[in-house]
Amino acid sequence: MGRGPSIEARKNATDAQRGKVFTKLIREIGVAARAGGGDPANNPRLRAAMDKALAANMSKDVMERAVKKATGELEGVEYEEVRYEGYAPGGVAVIVDCLTDNRVRTVADVRHAFSKCGGNMGTEGSVAFMFKRLGVLSYEGLDEEKVTEAAIEAGADDVVVYPQDGAIDVLTAPDHFEAVKQAMAAAGLAPGYAEVSFRADNDIAVSGETAQQVKKMLGMLEDLDDVQNVYSNADLGEAG
Repeated sequence: MGRGPSIEARKNATDAQRGKVFTKLIREIGVAARAGGGDPANNPRLRAAMDKALAANMSKDVMERAVKKATGELEGVEYEEVRYEGYAPGGVAVIVDCLTDNRVRTVADVRHAFSKCGGNMGTEGSVAFMFKRLGVLSYEGLDEEKVTEAAIEAGADDVVVYPQDGAIDVLTAPDHFEAVKQAMAAAGLAPGYAEVSFRADNDIAVSGETAQQVKKMLGMLEDLDDVQNVYSNADLGEAG
């Protein structure tokens, strides 16, 4: 009977994953600061990025250094935003948002993930029309009526309840995301997940080998250092 990975190996794997998350968060903080200034009180995108970094246990010193590099107080690398679109197996639409200092490297890495898993990259706008940009605040294990009442009071656009697991999503327009998030927090309802995200108008159900290929492709894309977010309209069902 084989032995599992050692404690040290598991710790190294965890540290590597944590480092990858920090890399993505630091890039987002930097781009947000460069675009809208280094004061999170006057820069909603920066404030949201710093909130995510805090939730991931990033120190304030690391965040402040990222802001200073972006605003020119410290020397740093400049990243640009780039988006790729395409299809995974089964006609699943995929959007890949990246922050990169080398477009040639990034597009090669993204194209490799698509082609290796039987997908195809498309042109700009080829799948984006299938998605809407929304603010999403997710809650679990809370009273549906309390969350709904607070969401209406906060000015949210919609509340979606998932009876199978007790999860609740509060949806809002991107411009109102921060205000709704703050109002919900003031009502004592801190979300487990909160982000401005893309949501598909309609999901595409895939199963069996196709679902496995889609899952593999999405995982490869998410593992790339230059990739910040991956969105798809895949309904993977019970794909393991």
